[in-house]
Amino acid sequence: MANMSALVKELRAKTGAGILDCQNALKENEHDIEKSIDFLRQKGLAAAQKKAGRETKEGIVHAYIHAGSKIGVMIEVNCETDFVARNEEFQGFVKDLALQVAAANPTFVKREDVPGDLLEREKAIYIGQAKDMGKPEAAWEKIVNGKVEKFYQDQCLVEQAFIKDTSITIKEMLNAAIAKMGENISIHRFIRYQLGQE
Repeated sequence: MANMSALVKELRAKTGAGILDCQNALKENEHDIEKSIDFLRQKGLAAAQKKAGRETKEGIVHAYIHAGSKIGVMIEVNCETDFVARNEEFQGFVKDLALQVAAANPTFVKREDVPGDLLEREKAIYIGQAKDMGKPEAAWEKIVNGKVEKFYQDQCLVEQAFIKDTSITIKEMLNAAIAKMGENISIHRFIRYQLGQE
């Protein structure tokens, strides 16, 4: 059983899930840590989707100034209750998001925020590139779709890989936070300032 408790401890450290959830995940996945992590991620996603419709009227606005005072970020993240807004883990999550915005410079929160005309312009550029590379017309759609996905990963905060752990995306972090805190959480908006740039 000592082995099981060591596995539970390791799984908790990696996922932040509760003891019972970790025990169940390990039992379901024959004590395989990696499979258990995936299992808990899927469970977290399902829990997050159930909470997605709930209203988020509380939260915090966090300001972050990067070392050297050349980059500054303000971000608003909402939750359902003041209790969670004051929670250290929630505040740590928001700080990580501000760091992400400072380092990765996203333009939008999520893909739904990208204006249709901008997306059409990008697609036209990608088709032009495919033509210039001499790719057959039958392949253009696949090439454009791949480049659009890459555009979302670069430009949309929730689609980006987390700078502190590139094996997870911001969306996965958000879903894990929702599952852990038991409330809907939404990234409302952010602004990033860089010295000398409009």
